[in-house]
Amino acid sequence: MADHSKKLHIAMFPWLAFGHLIPFLELGKLIAQKGHRISFISTPRNIERLPKIPSNLAPSITFVKLPLPHVENLPENAEATMDVPYHIIPYLKKAHDGLQQPLSHFLETSAPDWIIHDFAPHWLPPIATKLGISRAFFSIFKASSLCFFGPSKSSVTEAHEPRTEPKDFTVPPKWVPFPTKIAYRLFEAKKIFESFEENASGVSDWFRLLTIYLGADALAVKTCTEIEGEWMKLLGELHDIVPVIPVGLLPPSTQEIGDNNKDSTWGTIGEWLDKQEKGSVVYIALGSETQPTQQDFTELALGLEQSGLPFFWALRKRSGSVGGDSVELPEGFVERTQGRGVVWTDWAPQLRILAHESVGGFLTHCGWSSVTEALQFGRALIMLPFLTDTGLIARFLEEKEAGVEVPRNEENGSFTRESVAETLRLVVKDVEGKIYRDNAKEMATIFGDMNLQSTYIDKFVELLENRRRVREG
Repeated sequence: MADHSKKLHIAMFPWLAFGHLIPFLELGKLIAQKGHRISFISTPRNIERLPKIPSNLAPSITFVKLPLPHVENLPENAEATMDVPYHIIPYLKKAHDGLQQPLSHFLETSAPDWIIHDFAPHWLPPIATKLGISRAFFSIFKASSLCFFGPSKSSVTEAHEPRTEPKDFTVPPKWVPFPTKIAYRLFEAKKIFESFEENASGVSDWFRLLTIYLGADALAVKTCTEIEGEWMKLLGELHDIVPVIPVGLLPPSTQEIGDNNKDSTWGTIGEWLDKQEKGSVVYIALGSETQPTQQDFTELALGLEQSGLPFFWALRKRSGSVGGDSVELPEGFVERTQGRGVVWTDWAPQLRILAHESVGGFLTHCGWSSVTEALQFGRALIMLPFLTDTGLIARFLEEKEAGVEVPRNEENGSFTRESVAETLRLVVKDVEGKIYRDNAKEMATIFGDMNLQSTYIDKFVELLENRRRVREG
């Protein structure tokens, strides 16, 4: 624990997406465990939707609610990416930029030692610098994804041809000095290319990221060297203006699995899983941000049906989504798969489900936090990425042979029920898929090693403490 007189006050300011909020909260809890004080800053509705803090940490973590300014085209009560369709997200970024003044006021009156922030607030570094507050950019994107996006110094990019069209993103960048297949498919590259162009928020996502890189005192990454050693080394070279430090994979503590026992939904789910053969069930969850088209959704459902495998599908409707078209299961799907599969439309205790021995594979959108939870328990992956860097994560895990991506059309990203069924059977059941099941189990020795992951937090907290000593000295 930290010496009480040396207790740090750390503000945390994640982007308005639960794929960001949750890892930030996890990191905040781990720093609080070391005896430091956390101010976790977000909007009122997002804070209300976060998981409860363990009682022993509650005195060390304060939630700071900053109301989101009203912005034209942003529906009322929309405070996170899960609340809006994809094309509305730039307006959410515009509203987020409107938090500049209230956040400045909080920093001025609270004087934290550090602010750990996300990629979005490009206006934050000069404010924090003026107030003498140290800045750490915490990236929920892993090292290989950050390397793919590019360096923060122009000398590296000037040495290579600039990426001026989507197809340039379908090959590994020239600054990667070792062999890799990590790159975007053409249909993904077209979408990613948009992040380099100015959007309705007034700036591009790339501008935000670059400004944040250049204004940070440290770059913290949700990864570990046992998984991404060569990528971390390269990331340090691409951003040699600041210390680049892994904070570990932030796997949720197994104590949280126990906490789910108190949850009444577990009784029904656990009872059903207990009746299934060991390693036979496919668990399906596409995350809170993913918005598949009706065609994708239909092919996925029919592929699941065609696979003949038992399944548990966590199909929670996007909470309070405004203006997004809801998708429907194919007619008769639930009746035809009754007994063999469960379609669960309420909140599902994902960690508890993945920990159950009857689960043999996880059909995932490849969000880095979801993947971490699955590999913590050695579950092989059936990968169906949709957003931002999830395609790069899928290629990374294919290189590690911890799972297989559902084959798709390069041009438009479409896939068939047959390809879903074949990939599911390969990863969960077929003899040829044993390598993926074995490798996923092997990766659990890293992803599930709490002591190893804890050493990364120790080193990160040491960096935070040292910075203050240097300032005071």
